[in-house]
Amino acid sequence: MSSLSPTARTTVTRGRNRLVTERAALHALLADALVAHLGFVAGDHPVVLPTAFGVDLDGPDEGGSLYLHGSVAAGWLRSVRGATVCVSFTELDGLVTARSGFHHSMNYRSAVVIGAVREVTDPDERARALDLVVDQMVPGRSATLRPPTRKELAATVVLAVPLAEASMKARAGGPVDEEADVAAGVWGGHVPVRRVLGAPVSAEDSHDEVPPDVRSLVATRGSVGFGA
Repeated sequence: MSSLSPTARTTVTRGRNRLVTERAALHALLADALVAHLGFVAGDHPVVLPTAFGVDLDGPDEGGSLYLHGSVAAGWLRSVRGATVCVSFTELDGLVTARSGFHHSMNYRSAVVIGAVREVTDPDERARALDLVVDQMVPGRSATLRPPTRKELAATVVLAVPLAEASMKARAGGPVDEEADVAAGVWGGHVPVRRVLGAPVSAEDSHDEVPPDVRSLVATRGSVGFGA
């Protein structure tokens, strides 16, 4: 499955010039993202929740597996078990400042995934999914931690959504203005936006030796460096 082939539910009907059809671009967005938004219907009203997530492109679901998790006591779980949900991702890359309010825009990468929720019950898959959620935040972190306890596993529900049914859009560059507005001499352009991590702050009850996984993350995405 090398390309995004939207179904009727994920077909872009407006702004098709921003449609992204390469599945690799979706994978790259998922690798960059830290927060997903899970949309579903709870009783008589819609709900959208921000949530952490993990991705296994070789997972057992069609197109790969998107993993979500939550507390067994969470009320929203009753609404999503076995239901079809929508999971969206957005990364903001810039503010587009045009010569008119109408043409102001944003540079972004966004994706929508629609699929039926599967509750993960296999112990090995559950363990891998929870590791992937941790590693989405700090790559390689899960390998440095103790395994979850039986109590922690019993308190956690792991859900999977197939990545097969998805669409993606993206915008880059400057404004697209009317010729008359350009001729008027008002400044137009765009302001790049990027996520920058700061220096790690040790917990009050922790030593100050920042581990390699966190050091690597900050070196890659941060605004500070580390000495030898």
